[in-house]
Amino acid sequence: MGDKVREHPGAAGRARAADHPASVRNVVLVGHSGSGKTTLVEALALTAGAVNRAGRVEDGGTVSDYDDIEHRQQRSVQLSLVPVEWNGIKINILDTPGYADFVGELRAGLRAADAALFVVSAADGVDGSTRMVWEECAAVGMPRAIVITHLEAARADFTEMTRVCAEAFGADDPDAVLPLYLPLHGAQGPDGHAPVTGLVGLLTQKLFDYSTGERKESEPEPDQLPDIEEARDRLIEGIIAESEDETLMDRYLGGERIDLKTLIEDLERAVARGAFFPVLAAAPAADGARQGLGTVELLELVTGGFPTPFEHPTPGVTTIDGKPREIKPCDTGGPLVAEVVKTASDPYVGRVSLVRVFSGTLRPDETVHVSGHGLADRGHEDHDVDEKIGALSTPFGKQQRPVTHVIAGDLACVAKLGRAETGDTLSGKDDPLLMEAWEMPDPLLPLAIEAHSKADEDKLSQGLARLVAEDPTMRLEQNPDTHQVVLWCLGEAHADVALERLRSRYGVQVDVVPHKVSLRETFAGRSAGRGRHVKQSGGHGQFAICEIEVEPLPGGSGIEFVDKVVGGAVPRQFIPSVEKGIRAQATRGVAAGYQLVDVRVTLLDGKAHSVDSSDAAFQTAGALALREAAADAKIHLLEPVAEVSVLVGDDYVGAVMSDLSGRRGRVLGTEQTSGGRTLVRAEVPEFEIGRYAVDLRSLSHGTARFSRSYARHEPMPPQIAEKIREQAKEAS
Repeated sequence: MGDKVREHPGAAGRARAADHPASVRNVVLVGHSGSGKTTLVEALALTAGAVNRAGRVEDGGTVSDYDDIEHRQQRSVQLSLVPVEWNGIKINILDTPGYADFVGELRAGLRAADAALFVVSAADGVDGSTRMVWEECAAVGMPRAIVITHLEAARADFTEMTRVCAEAFGADDPDAVLPLYLPLHGAQGPDGHAPVTGLVGLLTQKLFDYSTGERKESEPEPDQLPDIEEARDRLIEGIIAESEDETLMDRYLGGERIDLKTLIEDLERAVARGAFFPVLAAAPAADGARQGLGTVELLELVTGGFPTPFEHPTPGVTTIDGKPREIKPCDTGGPLVAEVVKTASDPYVGRVSLVRVFSGTLRPDETVHVSGHGLADRGHEDHDVDEKIGALSTPFGKQQRPVTHVIAGDLACVAKLGRAETGDTLSGKDDPLLMEAWEMPDPLLPLAIEAHSKADEDKLSQGLARLVAEDPTMRLEQNPDTHQVVLWCLGEAHADVALERLRSRYGVQVDVVPHKVSLRETFAGRSAGRGRHVKQSGGHGQFAICEIEVEPLPGGSGIEFVDKVVGGAVPRQFIPSVEKGIRAQATRGVAAGYQLVDVRVTLLDGKAHSVDSSDAAFQTAGALALREAAADAKIHLLEPVAEVSVLVGDDYVGAVMSDLSGRRGRVLGTEQTSGGRTLVRAEVPEFEIGRYAVDLRSLSHGTARFSRSYARHEPMPPQIAEKIREQAKEAS
């Protein structure tokens, strides 16, 4: 197994700092909400011995600690790291949320891991979002295995679920998705259900009985051999088909008996390079038991079959000015390249960063360069700064156990990196580098918020800045048109967690208000207006008269001002004043309080007084002229229209297109893509898609994705525009 994890007294099963990348495995758990990922993590940690005297997992937690929000919501909402040790190998288990709103946490886990365990519930099957993640892993060649849980559920059928997995995950080669073990069932209960009490290894042909809470090995009974042999033959053929030894299949088909050692070595190589995807079963230990069913087998697969960090190519690295930089994979003596995969705030130690080291060795108290990740469009401040590394540690429940260093291939927590955010690169201060960003979904659900009180208003800005620093899937917008503070989230649960963290972590109470869409106004046709501002009240008076003509322009033209005054009717020094007044009034709006756009305003004539005319007077006259022109004209309310692209399974195309039409959308076309999906392109008013992130998920059972981009503003239907005007009158 190569170099071992450095041992510490009294720490059986508790992973510490690794001294060589060959002794590290980084594994991410993937699966839908309720599939049993967190329970499986606890079972693996229990089997590895990382428990306290009460039988609770100690080598578990988030970057800092278990989040109270998870207890309240009864589901995982963030990435957590659970390091354990098995056979001298440190296993960094990355548990990810299964709910779609927290897919950003999943992507962070995929970035930090070298292999994935897909957790599938025998009670629920494989959902569409899990299939999409499988395809993402396949695209980058990430090794994968499948774990079937909830075998205790009524009507749970391991054989049928294995077939479902082969169908869902083995589109190219179903024979590459095969079980390594078959479940053994105990006596049938009164409800007709026979519990799973053990496993039979198909390659070793050994029985592993877990019924006593300890794994006991035995030989199979003669009547069990036929079923074992049939499944074993298929497994061997699947392994040999992926073997790098091209003579092996001919030898096998020729009747040669392939020895067990060769089969296991070929299996491990095929799993490590992402060519074979074994199916296993697992269940938590019963109360008082030490080992959960299948946990030993899983730990052996992870340590023996999953790749070391050496086999994981380093993501693209450049210098700060964008020049490519070759980085040797997992070189502990190479230049420092590490990445912040998660950021959290601890009430006692401040900001804590979970870091994956890809090259070099990270040590406490050294100064590193922190490179920002280019997310200014999401409310993040770009930065390139030097920071001193605080204490290094590994999670241990709600505590952090200090480590002296972190080598390439390992993960650890770094305290007090004040500027580093999720997705940032840590590198040597004299050799600053930047890793290419991982793909993050766009937040498409707007949440408009206001501070609840003056005290909250003072803390809101800092609280929001910390929130988006932790979560790059959240976008902060200060809308200049509506003057709203908007948090863009991935869904309702994501929004709920954001509000709860603002309140509980940062002491900021906010109110959610209706999200406003940036409307515009424009003239439907030509109109004329006369602005007369004449006042005499002692001393200098105010005198300014101007006459204008307004005509519509094509979309995107803005405000065009033309001077056609002749004969000095308006003195030259006051013509800019008229324009300034017109533009100021256009910003305030002329009908419902929205910005006027796409018109040409021509100044035709006017009058001035040698003493009482002034800059301010002509500004006022210009504004009055524009308002008079609007009073005699038809004014269009313009609404923003978004170009929407929806990637959806073929089964839901009709429902999606019908729904878009019901939102006043215009379908522009469809395009067939791979994987039985269709890309639907449409233009939809933004008024109609405020909650589309939520509605589309419900419509497609979580299998569709969409993107949106601003297309243009266009006239709103008269009946809707009239309602908006009435609301504006009531508000004023």
